Amino acid sequence: MEKTDFLKNRYEILSMFDERWALATAGNMENFNTCTIGWGSLGTVWGKPTATIYINELRHTNSFLLDNDYFTVSFFPEKYREDLTYLGTHSGRDENKVAKTRLTPIKVGESVSFKEACLTFVCRKIYWDKQSLDQLDHEISSGFYAKRPPHYEYIGEIMDVIEN
Repeated sequence: MEKTDFLKNRYEILSMFDERWALATAGNMENFNTCTIGWGSLGTVWGKPTATIYINELRHTNSFLLDNDYFTVSFFPEKYREDLTYLGTHSGRDENKVAKTRLTPIKVGESVSFKEACLTFVCRKIYWDKQSLDQLDHEISSGFYAKRPPHYEYIGEIMDVIEN
C-alpha cells in the first residue's frame, strides 16, 4: 500500500476535497457565486483553525472571493455529485447555474451555503495571494500550468462549522 493510500484510508480529512469535492461560495444572498473545488486542506495556521482553498483566477467565483471577507466550504452527500459536476463545468457569468441544480442557497453567517450540504465551514478570509510559478516545483509549473494561469490560495479562519 502506498503512503498516500494509507493516509487516505486512515484519515478521511485527506480525501475530503480530492474525492468528495466541495463548493466554495462567496458573496451574499442577493449576489453570490459558487464553484466546485477539489483542492483544499484543513488545519491550523497562526493559532487558528483554518480551511485553505485554491481557485483558478479564470473562475467567476474568484472575483467574489477577492471582494468578500467571508466564504464557505460546503460538502455534500454523494447523491448531489451531479449537481457539483454541473456547478464545476458551468459559469455563473453566463447563467444562474445554481437554479439548474437541486441545491437551495441559504444564508450562513456573513456568506452563503446550501441547505443540502452535510458539512459547511464558514470562513473569514485571513490570507490570499496568487500562486507564483517561480516558487512552484518545475514539474508542476511546466506541466499543470503550461496552458493555464496559476490559482489563488485563500486561507480562511473557520468561524463556524455547520453539520446536517
